[in-house]
Amino acid sequence: MFRLLSKLIFKIIGWKIAGEFPVKGVKKSILVVIPHTSNWDFPLGLMARSIVKTKITYMMKSTMFKPPFGWFFKWMDGIPVDRSKSTNFVDAVIDLYDQHEELHTVIAPEGTRKKVETLKTGFYYIAIGAKIPIILVRFDYGAKEVRFREPFYPTGNKEEDFKIIRAYFSGIKGKIPENSWAYPE
Repeated sequence: MFRLLSKLIFKIIGWKIAGEFPVKGVKKSILVVIPHTSNWDFPLGLMARSIVKTKITYMMKSTMFKPPFGWFFKWMDGIPVDRSKSTNFVDAVIDLYDQHEELHTVIAPEGTRKKVETLKTGFYYIAIGAKIPIILVRFDYGAKEVRFREPFYPTGNKEEDFKIIRAYFSGIKGKIPENSWAYPE
């Protein structure tokens, strides 16, 4: 039912899904969603997830899992992330992937809805440690499109791999364009 409602809402608001997801043969992946400039990205992501008919978990700061809405975020397959202290987040997520035969998790590496110049890089090290591909996902408010890029496995050459990431997200504007990720050229 939620899938049909999501498709209807996407049609009414003029949005579409582009690119292929889920990808055949890929049982585990980390999806990197950029830009993340608005609270509206969350319901947009839930609808996109429903439309592609794949269980995709997401990571969110742990404070969001407290009452009154914590039950909702857990019910919607959220994974709380404690950002208040130094934890070995990357290793914990790698362990999570090791415990599952199939797992797709989305992360917003901007880490906030405010303007950032650099991305958090945990997703990159999770992909390397768990030996899973990264799937880049654009929330392109200009084109009204959620676009999935084909998966790529990071090589360990961070500088070269981030060229791919920067190129894919270059020029994409979020709901609040002035908060969209920008990086030095």
